[in-house]
Amino acid sequence: MTILDKILDKKREEVRQLKQIGLNYDVETVKHGASLYKNFLNINTLSVISEIKRASPSKGDINVGMEPNEQAKLYELGGASAISVLTDAPFFKGSVEDLSSVRETVNLPILNKDFIIDEIQIDRARQAGAKVILLIAAALDLDRLKELYHYACRLGLEVLFEVHNEVELDMAFEVGANIIGINNRDLKTFEVDLAVTEKLARKVTDPNTVIISESGIMTRDDAKRVAQAGAHGILVGESLMQSENVLESLKDLQVELART
Repeated sequence: MTILDKILDKKREEVRQLKQIGLNYDVETVKHGASLYKNFLNINTLSVISEIKRASPSKGDINVGMEPNEQAKLYELGGASAISVLTDAPFFKGSVEDLSSVRETVNLPILNKDFIIDEIQIDRARQAGAKVILLIAAALDLDRLKELYHYACRLGLEVLFEVHNEVELDMAFEVGANIIGINNRDLKTFEVDLAVTEKLARKVTDPNTVIISESGIMTRDDAKRVAQAGAHGILVGESLMQSENVLESLKDLQVELART
């Protein structure tokens, strides 16, 4: 089994438990923030989605003891355009409570970073205050991705549709995704290569599609590289979670874009 297979097995178990327990949030009292899509589409500087990430299967513990709301304050102060919160517990040591805490602290759009396979997870994300949810092409078949995509849109949420290769990019086009995340990390092997963004971004020809480069972006040079490839934004977790000066690290990543 690949790492992704193991994660999805656990996720199916989590969904079964979640359906038994039910949801207990009052969604009407929760704010959801501005549109990530609109904020990212017409910009002159590379947008940064800063991630709350305690751990990962490939790196182990990253910053387990941090307080999500304090980290989120630093991200907002440093100029982050949005915040991603990993809510998977078994592999990333996150929680929905982390997301709720961040939502109460900042006014930025929040992405619920998780392995979503069922509508109840989308309901939970919305009720915890997420504006954006993640759908991973490698995790589900096309029909199921379409169902979940349109379900999220009907709830007023935005969707970051994540791809890693040309087949998955075609799935994004088929679904109608207007925010495409190009993951430089192969979720089956967890190997990282920024050339993935360079290869796939050139195939996104619709000027109304927002491109987010994900994984492996550690330095200003990395940010420049994916910006030149056509990315509107980047999703950065590990380097920011380990940074001794988050504000300076964020500033370094906000490079200028050359838009035609």
